[in-house]
Amino acid sequence: MLYPNARKADLLMKNVIELFGSMVFNDCVMQARLPKQAYKQVQRSIKLGERLDGETAEIVANAMKDWAIEKGATHFTHWFQPMTGITAEKHDSFISPCGGGQVIMEFSGKELVRGEPDASSFPSGGLRATFEARGYSAWDPTAFAFIKDGTLCIPTVFCSYSGEALDKKTPLLRSCDAVSRQALRILRLFGDTETQKVIAQVGPEQEYFLIDKELFLEREDLRLCGRTLFGSKPPKGQELEDHYFGTIRPRVAEYMQDLDEELWKLGVLSKTRHNEVAPAQHEMAPVYSDANTANDQNQISMEIMQKVADRHGLVCLLHEKPFAGVNGSGKHVNWSLSTDTGENLFSPGKTPSQNAVFLLFLAAFVKGVDEYQELLRCSVAFAGNDHRLGAQEAPPAIISVFLGEELEAIVDSIVNDHDYTDRKRKSLRIGVDVLPAIPKDTTDRNRTSPVAFTGNKFEFRSLGSSQSIAGPNTILNTIMAEELEQFAEELEGVKDFSSALHELIKRVFTEHQRILFSGNGYDESWIAEAERRGLANLHNTAEALPAYILPKNIQLMTSHGVYSKSEMMARHEIHMEKYCKVIGIEAGTLVDMVQHSILGAASAYADKLCQCLAHKKAAGVACRTETALAGTVSTLCDELMDRTLALKTALQSEPNAPQEELVRYYHDVVFNAMSRVRDIVDQLEQLVDKSYWPFPNYTDLLFSV
Repeated sequence: MLYPNARKADLLMKNVIELFGSMVFNDCVMQARLPKQAYKQVQRSIKLGERLDGETAEIVANAMKDWAIEKGATHFTHWFQPMTGITAEKHDSFISPCGGGQVIMEFSGKELVRGEPDASSFPSGGLRATFEARGYSAWDPTAFAFIKDGTLCIPTVFCSYSGEALDKKTPLLRSCDAVSRQALRILRLFGDTETQKVIAQVGPEQEYFLIDKELFLEREDLRLCGRTLFGSKPPKGQELEDHYFGTIRPRVAEYMQDLDEELWKLGVLSKTRHNEVAPAQHEMAPVYSDANTANDQNQISMEIMQKVADRHGLVCLLHEKPFAGVNGSGKHVNWSLSTDTGENLFSPGKTPSQNAVFLLFLAAFVKGVDEYQELLRCSVAFAGNDHRLGAQEAPPAIISVFLGEELEAIVDSIVNDHDYTDRKRKSLRIGVDVLPAIPKDTTDRNRTSPVAFTGNKFEFRSLGSSQSIAGPNTILNTIMAEELEQFAEELEGVKDFSSALHELIKRVFTEHQRILFSGNGYDESWIAEAERRGLANLHNTAEALPAYILPKNIQLMTSHGVYSKSEMMARHEIHMEKYCKVIGIEAGTLVDMVQHSILGAASAYADKLCQCLAHKKAAGVACRTETALAGTVSTLCDELMDRTLALKTALQSEPNAPQEELVRYYHDVVFNAMSRVRDIVDQLEQLVDKSYWPFPNYTDLLFSV
């Protein structure tokens, strides 16, 4: 006999084909519901970027509306991704008056293609004045519409009245076009006339924590900041290494099952689920897809993960470091380039010609990461990620590339012009005409590397779990576009292509060997070695953000039409402002919790100890424990009050200075003051009786689900 959950899972598996994508206006739905000519035009718009005419837009809108209403939708929204890092939506109903107190359900082509949300309440970094409220959202036909919570969601880009991008999707789409253009130039040099488009492929691995909702609501810091601002280490953490890939607890398994079902309805190929390193920590990974789709679906996934958790009496924490002293949460992004004919350009291949293409693209990537290492570091720099990067659990703040033993040997042979010997001791001369068959990397994956080759793709491991993947992927695409453009300009028109190609690959690997590192990124010796190599070590967000607007980085992004200079300056301003606001909110929350709860609780416990002490003295019995404990708690309370007042003063003394100086102030002064307060609170938590302590501790939070 099957248990109820087993029966549910069995039924779900039988219906998964019908379930998958059932809430998505995907290609199959369009093909079934659109006239042949309209469908063809939509496909041309998706594949070639052609603009839809008004008549076709009306046809698509009507079909989309009818389908959505059949699925129970009553509203539509232009679903976009402002520079807040989360998604935004304003719902409008399909209802339109038709006289006589009656209504009809309408949705026009104009409403499909373009919306006009108020842009005044979204961050713009100075791209528009506060009084310039108008913004525009424009349909992205390369992304499928979907139904969420009874609303038809139309993926859109978001821009200002004057045309500047106010979102994360627009630059990503621009970067996808840029890398495709330059990659095609390279492929044409190798005689590829079939490929019409090169597609950036992405697969994000989403880590998260699940905790009990009732306990979550008792922690003001979790509710307001997404992380605990204090908390002493639990007796048991992750030191037994028994959580990773461990047996999934029943309550979590039910959550994961429902999560998969909801994601599958929305066309998200949720493929892998497992426990992560820390207690209460888990991971969900989808199937690889194009960058635009992967970005949209990751944003959807983060929202659905939190909604499904709520249904189960849980809370899904996406913060990079919700609990100090245990593993934090990242979001490894697997990135590669593929042709529209299905060829992965980072697949080593088995033939010399394929290998030549692979080595050239590999050289471009290595060169790009080396030349724009600071920009890559900036793409993952924000307050939450500062708690994780370089913390012996995640990649260091120093950007480097790990290729694996096999590829490193090949690169070395190219640089030094010597024979390459594979694992079977077969000697082959590295050259253009006689390249060896390169297997997929068979070496151990270096988990301490921020950028690692993993067989046919690169894994960028520095992203934070709450982060939109759009920004880092925009940077990766643009870096690659830049290097491929340089290569194309050098190789186009040369008389001896083979020799020129060989010399180019050799020169690039020779000049950029410093970025290649296969050792332990956590080892202190790597810091000194990286400095010797001339690699940047931007320890935190305050150090990293100024590099975002280095002249070479502005030149990179503007030359490929991904950002204008004003758009880059705006994003730099937004990143700085958000950092200061996040630290400010955390500091204010910590002050509030100390003043309104912790000091009172600790003082009450000290008073209880003193009462006990007086009674024991009166009885003439020993009271050494109470004397010592009351003295320690009282002393710590006094110190806590002093440090909390210092933190409060630091918040109130924010200097009237440029934003760049404010970022340094919040890091050097406010954040350090927070750390001093936390140190005392964590000591008190270990001393104060649990019945007096006003908040659930780490043991409660991590082991209650």
